[in-house]
Amino acid sequence: MAESDAQDRNLPASARRLKKAREDGNVPRSRDLGHFAALAAGGLGLVVMTPTLIGWTQAGLIRSLSFDANARLGPSAMFERLADLTVMMLWVVVPLGLWMSFVGIASALALGGWNWTLKPLMPKSTPFNLPAGISRLLSKQHVIDALKASLLALLLGTVGCLYLYFHIDEFRGLMGMPLTTGLAQAGSALQGGLWLLLGVLAVFAAVDAPLQRYLNASKLKMTVQEMKQEHKESEGSQEVKGRRRQLMRELSRRRMLAAVPTADLVVMNPTHYAVALKYDEALMGAPRVVAKGADLLAMTIRDTARTAQVPVLQAPVLARALYAHAELDREIPTALFAAVAQVLAYVYQLRAAMSGRGAMPGDLPELVVPPELDPHNTPVVEDADPA
Repeated sequence: MAESDAQDRNLPASARRLKKAREDGNVPRSRDLGHFAALAAGGLGLVVMTPTLIGWTQAGLIRSLSFDANARLGPSAMFERLADLTVMMLWVVVPLGLWMSFVGIASALALGGWNWTLKPLMPKSTPFNLPAGISRLLSKQHVIDALKASLLALLLGTVGCLYLYFHIDEFRGLMGMPLTTGLAQAGSALQGGLWLLLGVLAVFAAVDAPLQRYLNASKLKMTVQEMKQEHKESEGSQEVKGRRRQLMRELSRRRMLAAVPTADLVVMNPTHYAVALKYDEALMGAPRVVAKGADLLAMTIRDTARTAQVPVLQAPVLARALYAHAELDREIPTALFAAVAQVLAYVYQLRAAMSGRGAMPGDLPELVVPPELDPHNTPVVEDADPA
């Protein structure tokens, strides 16, 4: 079952999953990179400090091997010398340790970045589960880490033994050298062995850093179901989204119907489309669509307009063109200016006549609507002449 689940995890981790993993302290880290960086920094520090260390060592040995009457008579002199040697050692160990720690931390940040969290230290309330613990111990990452650590220890031990084997005579010769020459020669021999060990660590670090990135990314991969579930949680379920869209449509419908009484006229296709237009010469550059609808909503717009005594004109071609190409709360398309101007002029004449300020107009003149704006005007493609 676990193998099948791992095979199904073939989608890269989402940004949300990566963020949660960082909050849980799950970021790629390479121990080999940290070990190499710290030891390399320590080796470089020792090389830089070698002349000073040799001088301090010589002075310390000379002073330690020198005895006088006061040293024999008072045991406190021994404690004073021990304190002096301890202070001298601290002057070497503390700066070198801080330098190695700083470089080791910097190498870890270079791989996985800064990530401060206390979640890995928090106690977990999950019950003890022996099979699950064994399964985690036998996971791919733990097995790879164990094999890598064993191989690294074997190679470091082999390199160290071989170096000592081929330089055993050199180390034996140190016993017959003067103190100054012997210390310098010992430091040089130890540096050679240190560089070899650092070379082995460098190879492992070069392999382990990208390997840890790969293993971490592989562990965070998602299945199709997990991706769908995350999208559902972040965007909301389809039922909730559908309900939200329904509410938005209802609010838009109510807003349109509330704007119909303020319109100047409603242009209709008798049974399918209705478009309410409003024009204010002082505020608008062109007539604006304040409501439009089809089928049942068109009938509702018509009834609302008649109740508010807004003129309703039957102009099927213009109604279809306006419904298809004019947007709500926007000015009508330029190509329909002439046709809309005709119906507005007709409405203004009709209102003037009804108020006794003019003669009653005749029938609505034929409207000029470009054929390409009528959605029902689909051109017929003629077959090519086979000849």
